[in-house]
Amino acid sequence: MTPEYDIVIIGAGLSGINAAQRIQTKLPGLTYTILEARGAIGGTWDFFKYPGIRSDSDLFTFGFPWRPWESANVIAYGPFIKEYIVESAAEYGIEGHIQYHNRLISANWSSKTQTWSLEVDVEGKTRYMTSKFMIYGSGYYDYEQPLLTTIPGIDRFSGIRVHPQFWPSDLDYVGKKIVIIGSGATAVTILPVLAKTAASVTMLQRSPTYIVSASSTDSRSWIRKIFPRGIAHILIRWKFMWAMYLHFQFCRAFPAMAKKLIQWATVKELPKHIAQDPHFNPTYNPWEQRLCLSPDGDFYQALRQGNAHIVTDTIKTVTNSGIITSQGETLDADIIVTATGLKIKFAGGARVTVDNIPITFSDKYLWKGALLQDVPNTAFLLGYTNASWTLGAEASIQLVCRIKHCMMTRGFTVVTPRMDEGSKVQPRGIMNLKSTYIAEGGGVLPKGGNVGPWKTRVNYFKDYLIARFGGTEGLEFLDSRKTI
Repeated sequence: MTPEYDIVIIGAGLSGINAAQRIQTKLPGLTYTILEARGAIGGTWDFFKYPGIRSDSDLFTFGFPWRPWESANVIAYGPFIKEYIVESAAEYGIEGHIQYHNRLISANWSSKTQTWSLEVDVEGKTRYMTSKFMIYGSGYYDYEQPLLTTIPGIDRFSGIRVHPQFWPSDLDYVGKKIVIIGSGATAVTILPVLAKTAASVTMLQRSPTYIVSASSTDSRSWIRKIFPRGIAHILIRWKFMWAMYLHFQFCRAFPAMAKKLIQWATVKELPKHIAQDPHFNPTYNPWEQRLCLSPDGDFYQALRQGNAHIVTDTIKTVTNSGIITSQGETLDADIIVTATGLKIKFAGGARVTVDNIPITFSDKYLWKGALLQDVPNTAFLLGYTNASWTLGAEASIQLVCRIKHCMMTRGFTVVTPRMDEGSKVQPRGIMNLKSTYIAEGGGVLPKGGNVGPWKTRVNYFKDYLIARFGGTEGLEFLDSRKTI
C-alpha cells in the first residue's frame, strides 16, 4: 500500500526540523513525514567534517525560536550545533517522523487527483508515496559534488589534495606545509585550526575578502541574571537580530565609511610584516559579498604566531611539490586544500514535474520567497544571506502554515502562485550577493523580482510581519469544484 501524507518535508537539517515543529504546533492533526537522504539528523552540520567547522551567525538567531540556545557561546562548532538539532528533534517528538536514507528522486503533481506522487530511493530500492503538500528544507548545497574550478597543473601535484567538503577523518597534517586555495568562510575557518600544529599554512587568494573579528561569547550575561529564562532568551535574540540588521543597513547606506572602519580594525589586528593592501583590500563594498567572521580574532592570531601566511595572486601552475603564482612566488606544499566554493543544487536535485511537464526552477519566480510560481502546493525554505539562515526559514514556514490553515478553514485544496500576463516584474537574484558560488548557481536557483509579492527578501522583521499578517495577492486557490 502506498503511504499517503498531508505534508512531506525534504531534509532533516535546521530548516526541516523547524518546519516539523511548526506543523505540529500550528497544524495539529495533519500527517507529515521528513525524508532525509542521509542516515542522520543535522544536514550541513552532520555532513561537513573539516577542521573548525562552525556557524558564522550567532546561535541565538541561528537556533530555533522554540528551543533557546542556552550556551553563552555566540558562535558554535559544528558538533555542538548537530547535538542541539538532535536534542531538539527528540524533545519535540520529531525524530520519530524522520525516514532516513530516503532520497527524493522525483515528484509529479497531478491536477486530477490534486496530489504529489513521489519516487524515493531507499538504499538502491525504489518506493513510492503521495503527499498533498511538499516542503523543501534541503537548502541549496550539493553534498555530492563541490564547485569545480580550473587549477592549472593540479594533477601534477604529488602530495595530498583535499576539498573541505570531503575532508578525510584520518588526515594527518601535523608538521606539514599546507596551501589553502580560496578566501571564503571555509578557508578563513580552516586556517587557524591547521596553523596550531602544521609547519606552515598559506592562504592563497585570488581576491581578498572582509574578515571581521567578533567575540565568541555573549557579553550580555546580566540579562540572564535579571530576567526569567523565556524573557531573557527573547531579549538576547532580539538584540542580535537588530545588531545584525543595523550593521547590514549601515554597510549598504554608507559603504565607504563601513569599508574604512573594517580596514582600520583589520590593520590593528595584523602583524607588521603583513600589509593590509592588497591582502585585505577587497574590490567590492561590505556586504556585496558575505563578510567572513573570525571568532575572537583567531584568524589574525594565526597570522601573528608566524607560521600562517597570506598570498594574494593567481596560480600560474601547480608543480609536483607546490604552487607557482603568476608573480613567480613558489609555495611549497605537502597538502593542498581546494577551498574554492560549494556547488548549488536546488530541491535536493529532485526532478519536479506538474502533470508530467518538467519544471525548470530558474525560469520561475518565488512568491514571497517561499512558494514557486506555477507549482501547486509547494514551499521552499530558504534563509538569508545577510542574516541567520534560520530566520529566513522561520519566516517562510510561518507563511506556509498560515496559508495552509486558511485553506483548511475555507475548504481549499490547492494553492498556486500565478503571475499576471504582461507583468512588468523584473528578475533579481534571490540571494542578494555577488559571491562566486551564487553567480555560478544562476542557472539553478529560482528568480526573485523587483516588485510586489515576487520581491527578493532581505528584511526578517518585514518578512515575519508579512508571513503572519500579509495578503495573498498573486495566489490562486482551488477546491474540488471551482477556482477563485
